[in-house]
Amino acid sequence: MTAIGAGAARIIPITIDLAAGYREALGIVARERLYLRLTNAPSLERSLAFVNANIAKGNPHLVALADGNVVGWCDISRDDVPVEAHVGSLGMGVVPAFRGQGIGRRLITAALAAADAADFHRVELRVYARNHPAIALYESVGFVHEGRLRDAIRRDDGYDDILIMGRLRP
Repeated sequence: MTAIGAGAARIIPITIDLAAGYREALGIVARERLYLRLTNAPSLERSLAFVNANIAKGNPHLVALADGNVVGWCDISRDDVPVEAHVGSLGMGVVPAFRGQGIGRRLITAALAAADAADFHRVELRVYARNHPAIALYESVGFVHEGRLRDAIRRDDGYDDILIMGRLRP
């Protein structure tokens, strides 16, 4: 994949035919071992099940497409527990060659607008404390710091904290 301008990347709701591309992008980011809990993509079956569930439940799940390839995603999954059905958990990523082009901002802005329209009252996320660019992005779209899990992950170069952030529908 070669880098192109962010304007050339289309942000669209995921469809089942994009699930394999989503899985590939997820795997690329996971194998970096820097930003996600996963260290590789889940199986194709699990990825298909996740995408199908998001579509069936009306959960926001968007992808960024460039030259027909999924180069980023943002999903907000509603909790199945009735007393927490107003809450969504956000996950997102952009493959390395397409970072710094505004794609992540476009993805999260579109996903949050879809969550607001779908009556999510709260969206929450977890982010590694070292991931300063992501933290700045989240803060810029209305997320606030709500907590810190100290030494919650262990990577090859040591431990890192996980920050808990949340955003209430405006």
